[in-house]
Amino acid sequence: MSITSRPEAQVGGGTVRGRSEDGLVVFRGIPFAQPPVGEQRFAAPQPVLPWDGVREAAAYGPPPPQSSAFGLIPPWEGGEDHEWLTVNVWSPAYGSAPAAALPVMVWIYGGAFLAGHAGQPDYDGATLAAQGVVVVTLNYRLGMEGFAQIEGASANRGLLDQVAALEWVRDNIAAFGGDPDRVAVFGESAGAASIAALLAMPRAAGLFRRAITQSASSTFFSPELADDIAVACAAELGLRPTLADLSSVDPTALAAAGDAVAAKMAQYEDRWGPVAHTVTPFSPVVDGEILPTDPWQAIAAGSARDIDLVVGHNREEYRLFIAQAGQLGRITDEQATAVLRGLAPRPEVEAAYRARGYAAGELYERIYSDWLFDMPSLHLAEAHATAGGRSYLYRLNWSAPAFGGAFGACHALDIGLVFGNLSAGLSTLLIGEQPPADAVALSQWMRSAWTAFATTGTPGWPEYDTEQRLTQLIDTEGRVTPYPAETTRRIWADHTFNALPLRPA
Repeated sequence: MSITSRPEAQVGGGTVRGRSEDGLVVFRGIPFAQPPVGEQRFAAPQPVLPWDGVREAAAYGPPPPQSSAFGLIPPWEGGEDHEWLTVNVWSPAYGSAPAAALPVMVWIYGGAFLAGHAGQPDYDGATLAAQGVVVVTLNYRLGMEGFAQIEGASANRGLLDQVAALEWVRDNIAAFGGDPDRVAVFGESAGAASIAALLAMPRAAGLFRRAITQSASSTFFSPELADDIAVACAAELGLRPTLADLSSVDPTALAAAGDAVAAKMAQYEDRWGPVAHTVTPFSPVVDGEILPTDPWQAIAAGSARDIDLVVGHNREEYRLFIAQAGQLGRITDEQATAVLRGLAPRPEVEAAYRARGYAAGELYERIYSDWLFDMPSLHLAEAHATAGGRSYLYRLNWSAPAFGGAFGACHALDIGLVFGNLSAGLSTLLIGEQPPADAVALSQWMRSAWTAFATTGTPGWPEYDTEQRLTQLIDTEGRVTPYPAETTRRIWADHTFNALPLRPA
C-alpha cells in the first residue's frame, strides 16, 4: 500500500478510508462493535456487522451517553447515530512491510467513569505517533450505560468494551503498520483504573504486553454496594435497576439520573462509606466473573506477572478538583475533619494525619490525594513487583504554570505532557495557550520515555522494588530517588485496597 491523501485499509467489517495528515495516516471513527442499542442495550459488545463499499473514516465517532457535569461535551443529545463504540488510529508506518511494524499504544480515557470520549482534543494522537508508534484511542460506555449493576444485564460493560477494542487492535492493527505483538495500553484516572482491572481480567489476557497507569484510582465496588447504588439511580426515574425497566429509557434520562445521585452523594455516607466522598456513583464491580477479584490482590498473586508496568501519580493530585469547586483557600476545619474521618480506613491513620500538623486545606487535599490516587498507585507498583513483574514508578513534580503555579502538579496535568497537546483541552487552562519552554522540553522527555517503554519495556529509569523503592521524579530537572513520600507510605503500608463494601443498614 502506498501513502495517498485518501488511504484505505481492510478491517473486520469492510474497507475504511482515512486521511493523510502531516506525514501520518489517520483513521477516525472506525466501529469495533455494534451500537449498544435496541436488543444490544446493556449487553456485552457484539462483533461489528459488515458494511458495503468503502466507509469514510475521517471524523470521530459520537461520544457515548454521559454526564455533562464535567463539561467535556455539550449536554448529550440522542439521535439515530448510535455508533459510540469506535476507535481512532494515527500511524507513521502505513504501507510498511510487516517486518517494519511499529509498537502500538492504546489510550483509555478517564473521567470518573461518568464522562469522556476519544474525540477530546487532549487525546489527538498525532504528536505522540510522530515519535515512531501507532496510537489508538477508543470509546467505551460510561455511567449507567457502562457500569451500573443492572439485573439481567452483563456486568462491567464498559470494561468489556475496552476488551473488544483491544481485540480489534489485535486483529486489525497490522493493516495500519502496527505490531499486534507489541501493544501497550496507557490511561489516566478512571482509564488507569480500567487498566488495573484489565490486568486482573482473564478476558484481557494476551491482548497487551505493556501497561502505563497514570493516577490510577482504586474505587472498585463490591456487588452489594453496586446493587445499592443502582437502586438509588433507578429510583430517580421511579424504576427498578432491571433490564426490563431500563432498556427502553432514553440515554439522556439515564445519564441525568446518574448525575442526580452524584450531586447528593454525601447523603449516602452511612451506607456507601468512602464512595460518598467522591464525584461518581460508578466504578468497575468485582462481580466474580468478568472481574473475578480485586485487581490489587489479583496482581499481587501474579495475574499480570508477564506484563511490564509503568505506574505513577502527580504530587498535588486533588488540587484540581478543589479548584474546580472554587474551594482553594476556603476549606474549613469541619470540612477537613469530615473528609479525614470518611476516608481514613482506621483510627490510627486518622491520628497519623493529625500528628503531621496540616492546616485544614492541606489536610483536605492530602487525604483525598493519598486515598484516591497516590497510595493506590504505589500499592499497584508494589503488588506487581512482589509478584515478580517489572514495575517502574514515577511521580510528576512539575507544577502547572497557570495562575502563578496555584494548581501545582495536579490531576490530569500529565495528559497534555504525554500527548504533546500543550494548548488543547484542559492543558490550555493549566499550561496556557503559549506553553513555556520548560513545558515543551518536559513534554518531549515524557513522550520519549512513554514510547521507549512501549518499544523496549523500559522507560529509561531503574526498576521499582520493595527495598530501594526507586522512583523517577519528573520535573525540569528530574532525578531518581527512593519514594519521596516515605511517611505517607508507612501510614498506608498495612492497608489493602479491596472492593469497597456496602455498610450494614
